[in-house]
Amino acid sequence: MTSVNYPNPVTVNGYACKNCTDVDYAKKNIDPAHPKDGPFGVNAHDKPAVTLGGVLAHVSAASKTDPATSTTQGQRLDVSA
Repeated sequence: MTSVNYPNPVTVNGYACKNCTDVDYAKKNIDPAHPKDGPFGVNAHDKPAVTLGGVLAHVSAASKTDPATSTTQGQRLDVSA
C-alpha cells in the first residue's frame, strides 16, 4: 500500500494529518507524529505520567533527588477540592 501525502494537512481529532495513515491513527486518538505512544499517549515512556505545575512544579524536579535530602519529603497534596 502506498501512502500519498495530501496537498494540505487536514486536522482529525486535533492532530495534523498528512496522509490516510495519519488520519487512521488520529481517528483512534493516536498522535500520528508518535504512533508508538498509543491512544492518548498512554504508552509514552519518555513522558512523565503526571506533570505538576504552579506551586507544585518543583516537587517533580525534587523527586529525582535522594529522598533522604529532599525538601519535599513528608509534604501532602489535598486533591479533594
